[in-house]
Amino acid sequence: MTPTQRTSGPDILFGAFDRHNFGDLLLPHVLTCLLPGRRLRYAGLARRNLLPFGGHQVGALTQLAACPGLCPANIIHVGGEILCCDAWEAAVMLQPPDQAAAVIARFEDRPQERQAWARGVLGVEARAPYLLQQALFPQARQVIYNAVGGVDLDRRDPAMRAEVLGKLRAAAHVSVRDAQTRRILQADGIAASLVPDPAAMVAALFGARIHHRARQGEPARSIQAFPHGYLAVQFSADFGDDETLRQIASQLDRAARATGYGVVLFRAGAAPWHDDLSCYRRLAQCMRTPAPHIFRSLDIWDICAVIAHSRGFAGSSLHGRIVAMAYALPRLNFVHPGQAPGTGKQAAYAATWEAPGAPRTVAVQELADGIGQALAFERAQREQTARELAAAYRRGFVAVDEH
Repeated sequence: MTPTQRTSGPDILFGAFDRHNFGDLLLPHVLTCLLPGRRLRYAGLARRNLLPFGGHQVGALTQLAACPGLCPANIIHVGGEILCCDAWEAAVMLQPPDQAAAVIARFEDRPQERQAWARGVLGVEARAPYLLQQALFPQARQVIYNAVGGVDLDRRDPAMRAEVLGKLRAAAHVSVRDAQTRRILQADGIAASLVPDPAAMVAALFGARIHHRARQGEPARSIQAFPHGYLAVQFSADFGDDETLRQIASQLDRAARATGYGVVLFRAGAAPWHDDLSCYRRLAQCMRTPAPHIFRSLDIWDICAVIAHSRGFAGSSLHGRIVAMAYALPRLNFVHPGQAPGTGKQAAYAATWEAPGAPRTVAVQELADGIGQALAFERAQREQTARELAAAYRRGFVAVDEH
């Protein structure tokens, strides 16, 4: 599409990159690279400055809609598991971490008040607020959904599901990042194309930048601390009960003894319901092998560097896995003892894009064996998968670029 074929307004990149989550903060960087020459605005549900973490200066979508004369050409949802993120979850994750616990406790047994509070925080009535309300920008040329996820959409309440489906039907283009989400939408008559997550492009687009970050600061110290290599490990705060931490520690001890690798614990998100340094400190106290390094930086390029220069990734983060895939590294997701290993967005993504026989997800008590299997998986196949996913995303993005 040439500039004369487009309306004069900017394109708005909209998504959940208004809070600290590793994957969500990466996504607009990828789309920005693939939309050269475009005038872009970055929008979430809240106005936030994520520049100190490698993110963007983000405007609140409702405030952008109130700007006189702003008529965007396209509104592009950048990706992420946004089809299943409800207003309560979105509002809590936008709170300062030190205030979120009090908010959760306050509304724990008051669902009606909880929803009213969330609407007040977000300034919108939507049940699925990371999907555009068309009335905000009625003159926008196109609304596009790029590699979005929603593996639990069929289990959401009927009102939320109806809202999501209605918004998707009104869009010019919908692509999803896993086959499970695609099947759910197909059952409701929505045709969505299937493309990998945009983070599959991280090594291809930002390899030099990430390599540079690895030579300084915390990434360099992690590499120097473990001259024989390390495993990049991450898990969210819901793994933080004592028994689960003991199991993870025992499994990582086994893996460290078997491989000779160290362990670097990093956070893939600092927003509420994400990762917690205190869990890592308690884990370190339980481990018997040489002390793991607790990686403190929350800059997304430092996080990319610590994954990219590891011997492999193990964790609960989907984007930890996707970045490891982009770098053709061994990778494994593990799930909480109360969750079946074949469920969730991590398993759905792996089932869609991993090669046959590649390790996908395991229970915590099987972590050491799973790491061994991931390390043993053929490197040539991992490299082929990395190439194929980057190429598949670039092809899939053409449909967005042509609108």
